[in-house]
Amino acid sequence: MRISRRWRAVIGPVASAVVVALTASLLVAPAASAESAPAESPPSVAAARTAAPSTSYLCTGYAACRRAGYPHAGYATAGKEMWWRMYAGHNCTNYVAYRMVQGGMSAQRPWSGEGNAWNWGYVKASITDQVPMVGSVAWWDRNVPGAGSSGHVAYVERVISDTEIIISEDSWGGDFSWRRLVKGRGWPTGFIHFNDVKVANVAAPRVAGAPAVGATLAAQPGTWAPAGSYKYRWFVDGNRLMKQNGATFAPRPAHLDKEIAVRIIGTSTGYLNGVADSARTTPVEPGTLAPGAAPAIEGVAEVDRELSVSLGSVSPAAGTTRVRWLADGTPVPGATGTVLTLDQAQIGKRITAEITYGRKGYHDRIAPSPATAAVLAGTIQASGFRVVGEARRGQVLTVEPGTVEPADADVRLQWLRNGVPTGVTGSAYELGPEDVGARIRPRISITRTHYRSYERTMKRSARVVTDPRLGVRAIGRPERAVVRLRVVAPGVADPQGTAVVRVGQQRVEVPLSQGRARVVVRGLTPGKRVVRVAYAGTHLITPVRSPRGHVVVARPR
Repeated sequence: MRISRRWRAVIGPVASAVVVALTASLLVAPAASAESAPAESPPSVAAARTAAPSTSYLCTGYAACRRAGYPHAGYATAGKEMWWRMYAGHNCTNYVAYRMVQGGMSAQRPWSGEGNAWNWGYVKASITDQVPMVGSVAWWDRNVPGAGSSGHVAYVERVISDTEIIISEDSWGGDFSWRRLVKGRGWPTGFIHFNDVKVANVAAPRVAGAPAVGATLAAQPGTWAPAGSYKYRWFVDGNRLMKQNGATFAPRPAHLDKEIAVRIIGTSTGYLNGVADSARTTPVEPGTLAPGAAPAIEGVAEVDRELSVSLGSVSPAAGTTRVRWLADGTPVPGATGTVLTLDQAQIGKRITAEITYGRKGYHDRIAPSPATAAVLAGTIQASGFRVVGEARRGQVLTVEPGTVEPADADVRLQWLRNGVPTGVTGSAYELGPEDVGARIRPRISITRTHYRSYERTMKRSARVVTDPRLGVRAIGRPERAVVRLRVVAPGVADPQGTAVVRVGQQRVEVPLSQGRARVVVRGLTPGKRVVRVAYAGTHLITPVRSPRGHVVVARPR
């Protein structure tokens, strides 16, 4: 057989050594066989066992090993069969072939040709190295310390370190056993990695914690056999997050509404790494801003003074802050800055400022400041104000001044017509046509800094009336007179009411329509007669009499 340069370096020094059998514990494999042969041929001479300081037996024999807690993996029965065309019974190659098939490999030998133990490392050089792994095959070349002319193979049960392992084995002409090997004389020539054992995940990992932006999620590795250490890989919506390899992970705003999972890589000395993924979490929700410094109001709670609020803080820091001022819990219209000037509407109320913190990926957080004391204001005293004047068009209503405390308070008057401001200010108001029928009164407003404003609407007037103008025209006719009259009342568009017309000794009462009336006075004797008209007025129009007039009544024709 041609040996590669790589393996010459590994086995050269020992391949040429002459090994002397010193003890019955050395294990051997059967001699080489042809590819067509159904099984390996037994060796012509049984190799002896070589004792070495680097070897210690833990048990020998199926029963003894079982009692000592070292199982044979069922080989006590399965060894009666040939595995990978190796001879049945006590035989290192058959035992290891059985363990490989038991571990999931094919029952067909994975190579053709020589089956003796010494050949395994050569024919499988591509998967042979110096690294022991649980489930790998410990391999000795022929005629090296620890093996005879046929070489030897064993199953690696445990890897304590790179220089200490525990193997289980069987041997041609020997018995089943477990051994502890320490690197030195008798250490395997190499290790063949047919089917190394992985760390097994027994209970699946999971992500602990509520998935929210900024919240800490913890990887729960689950249960692994054997127990060891773990590596972590985090995923968002199935995509690996680079550099996120810790046992915890805090979702960021970019992960909002996405699902988180963790991959656990289980490691244990001598085992291939095992990999298991957790289930995905529910979608990441907005985070919660943690409270920091509370907002606080500074200033004196007194009308006309300013209050200011410090914004406080949250963690992580807010991206935006909004301010809202409240008086007894009711928002102050338009008050959204950090400074509030107290006005009359806040007197007697407690003021708070409400800060709303915002940050992308987080729920808004609202933090109220402590409330101030009730807003204070001085009290204005006023008395003696009186309205004089007659409620008649053309007359002037006047407010006689009273007394005010404090004396330097600002007094303002505003005149109201039926409760609606007229736009007239000052102490006097001249009644015009537009006031007829209305009630006029003044509103007194008194203000002073740091005082509660004083406001009083004085007693209203009677309804404003108007004085009319009366026009009369009389025309004489035979034995009668025709009298026309017109009433004009400024402020009243359609004067109504009645008028009494007297011509001589005759009297006629006539109603007005749109301020006009026409009446014919009959039964008059010829001659010059006196004409008098009296208009009775209405609730808004005062009565009026015409001056004494005359009409000439003609004689009958």
